Amino acid sequence: MGPILEMKGITKRFPGVIALKDVNLVVQPGEIHAICGENGAGKSTLMKVLSGVYPHGTYEGEIHFEGHELKFDSIRDSEEHGIIIIHQELALVPLLSISENIFLGNEQAKRGVIDAETTHRRTVELLKKVGLNESPEELITNLGVGKQQLIEIAKALSKKVKLLILDEPTASLNENDSQALLDLLLEFKSQGMTMIMISHKLNEIARIADSVTVLRDGATVKTMDCRDQPVDEDVIIRAMVGREMADRYPHHEPDIGETVFEVRDWKVYHEQHEDRLFIKGINFHVRRGEILGIAGLMGSGRTELAMSIFGRTYGRHISGKVLLRGQEVDVSTVQKAIKHGIAYVTEDRKGYGLVLENEIKHNISLANLGGVSKGGVINDGREFSVAKEYQKKINIRCPDVFQYVSNLSGGNQQKVVLSKWLFAGPDILILDEPTRGIDVGAKYEIYCLIAQLAKEGKCIIMISSEMPELLGMTDRLYVMNEGSFVAEMATAEASQEKIMRAIVKAGKN
Repeated sequence: MGPILEMKGITKRFPGVIALKDVNLVVQPGEIHAICGENGAGKSTLMKVLSGVYPHGTYEGEIHFEGHELKFDSIRDSEEHGIIIIHQELALVPLLSISENIFLGNEQAKRGVIDAETTHRRTVELLKKVGLNESPEELITNLGVGKQQLIEIAKALSKKVKLLILDEPTASLNENDSQALLDLLLEFKSQGMTMIMISHKLNEIARIADSVTVLRDGATVKTMDCRDQPVDEDVIIRAMVGREMADRYPHHEPDIGETVFEVRDWKVYHEQHEDRLFIKGINFHVRRGEILGIAGLMGSGRTELAMSIFGRTYGRHISGKVLLRGQEVDVSTVQKAIKHGIAYVTEDRKGYGLVLENEIKHNISLANLGGVSKGGVINDGREFSVAKEYQKKINIRCPDVFQYVSNLSGGNQQKVVLSKWLFAGPDILILDEPTRGIDVGAKYEIYCLIAQLAKEGKCIIMISSEMPELLGMTDRLYVMNEGSFVAEMATAEASQEKIMRAIVKAGKN
């Protein structure tokens, strides 16, 4: 039996940029084929060509599926042939039910009228396939991110999928939800389904992939069969970045000084349920030059804690004290928090960190407009020079600083967010999932930047769902569970097992 998919000589151009250069991809029936590469390597662009987002005629090359050359004019054309893509950003409508989301645009109808009975029955069948027993009438907004990802897969299954494309399917999931999803994909494979998975998480690729294709700078550089021998992560990294990476984390010699930032008895009530205490009297401190990590499972309250401190952007009835160098400060608004030298790099860079349909230079100056203006008028020349300075300093890969941020890769978007806050001159930098959805090369660059900021005496608070990242980068750790800190430890004495033990032990109390 021949391959189910062949993409031959795919070249895709944008104004001033060649995104794909003569890319070839071969996928066999019933396999999980992983696609790896740095941000900007062309992975998502290639999948958009395959799924008809970029229609035939806007690229060069051929697509052969099940032995026939196909020319898609739209995503609906590719779906009719059984090619279904699940994008990294979930495309669900929060205030619609599960069944309404699964069949949105694909309604089960008789004579133009939605058939509620058929819709309900098919939804139950699809939910069972992905391991969920929620009611079809349950609203999406009431589900966690892990279950929402499974709803997206159920939606794909409703379209009689032959080739399922998953773009960073575990990027927003915690460890348990990620493993459950990978188990589900292996179950689908055992049933004969063919899948393409884009991922930066090499441990996940090593676990489930049958083949790996690596892209670099828009070209195919390596394809590996993983069935004969285990995936060698170092080989993949070398192919991705074009160089050796002996260490995933930069060498960091901590030079830790006095306590600079302190939070005392911090309590926050839930945003929607104002009678529910969500952050439960937390105390912590950060010292000059220290990288402090906050570990915990998704839903433990890490992001809510950070947002409530940064201008009270989350929660109700907030109480407690924030001290800067021993003196209590008012951080009740974002402006006041910034004034006191606090910056917050959000986990949701596209929703809250950036103005996507705006230029890089405008985004970098957003948190410190006073630094590029005089008399309330922005100085274009000053804004341009600041943006160029950070483009060079942080290695933002772009043709120029006039490019829209929406056209950048995830890693370069994250560098713009970091540039925005660094230009504001903070002393305390709260980093919430700073490398989510970013490839290993861009991660290393951001790790180096974090280590340099600590060396300069900044206080870094690093929230991450990736325990190896926390263990590789931080000096000290707090472990969070259900709105409380349940353990504190020096990172040198920490391990993934010790962190999980603290979480499990707290959950039993």
